[in-house]
Amino acid sequence: MKQIISLLFVLWTAVSCTQPKKQTDNTLVSVDKIQYSQGYTIERYSDYIVAELRDPWDTTRILQRYLLVDRNKDVPGGMPKGTIVRIPLKNIVVYNSVHSSIVELLDAAENIVGACESRYMDTPIIRERLDKGVIADLGEATAPNIEKMVEIGSEVILASPFRNSGYGPAEKLGIPILECADYMESTPLGRAEWLRLYGLLLGREDLADSLFRATESNYLTLSKLAEGVQHRPTVFSEKRFGSTWHIPGGASYMAHFFKDAGADYMFTDLPGAGSTPLAFETVLDKAIHADIWLIKYNQPDDMTYAGLRAEYTPYENFDAFKKKNIYACNTGSVPYYEEFPMHPDYLLKDLVWIFHPELLPDYTPRYYKKLGGS
Repeated sequence: MKQIISLLFVLWTAVSCTQPKKQTDNTLVSVDKIQYSQGYTIERYSDYIVAELRDPWDTTRILQRYLLVDRNKDVPGGMPKGTIVRIPLKNIVVYNSVHSSIVELLDAAENIVGACESRYMDTPIIRERLDKGVIADLGEATAPNIEKMVEIGSEVILASPFRNSGYGPAEKLGIPILECADYMESTPLGRAEWLRLYGLLLGREDLADSLFRATESNYLTLSKLAEGVQHRPTVFSEKRFGSTWHIPGGASYMAHFFKDAGADYMFTDLPGAGSTPLAFETVLDKAIHADIWLIKYNQPDDMTYAGLRAEYTPYENFDAFKKKNIYACNTGSVPYYEEFPMHPDYLLKDLVWIFHPELLPDYTPRYYKKLGGS
């Protein structure tokens, strides 16, 4: 295996070094206006495009600089330091279901040749191509099948970065790893606007812009609908995992959703845009009298109050449990994770319906429903 990786790297280096290079035109043509996202910038030069990703854990630093060059043109010389990526992307390897769904959304599923964590990929077209073997199953993202990745001619990897974590042997292949940090955006429309970057990478800019603008319009209309409500119910979310309960901070992605849907989040004073692990007793003390509790789970059958109590008996102490005001999303039966990152308007509509059903009297929720049973 080491010999295969070494040979591929040598060949890739030789090809990249011997490609004809013309004098680079470093004239800056335009800078894309990014309205909501904080994680990336796009500068367009005459011969190439620079896409810079900010480090979400240290915003004074650059996470990656990608030099995007038309795959049908020579690689220009004299470009700034960065990773050369030939666009539109082809022979793509995806490390998670979110990005496979984004590629499919942009009508480019035929360009995916390999996938990790394939058991979580439920988008119909992606699932069908996996089942037929058109998309190769590369195993776990933490330890992908590198030999298979080489065999299928992979040209680029789409992966979500994690702090102080690398990509192991995949880094030695010499192919670009695109670090898709969209999940670190703190606002729903900020994350959704990454669709424009993916559209650029996939040669689907017009489609991406059209989809994003429609999502933006729907989202803003829904948030405006909930803006003037007189009563804002209190809400908290998630469940304990192991001995801790990971609670989204007051500046988090979900906190923005709750605010825009017309609710008061019980942990708005919790600092940060990420999640903080808290003891169950801390959560109970803060949220015991909250009006609504939102949970997600993944199991074959619908969860009930009895099932939730069986998981952890002290859950029954929350007012939302006693008053049967728990709303649940079974991520095993609805495409929650595949859809809402680029379609936050879908999730916002569910939340507006939960918090203010009178505003959407004829709406059937897409993801959440009231927990049943006793």
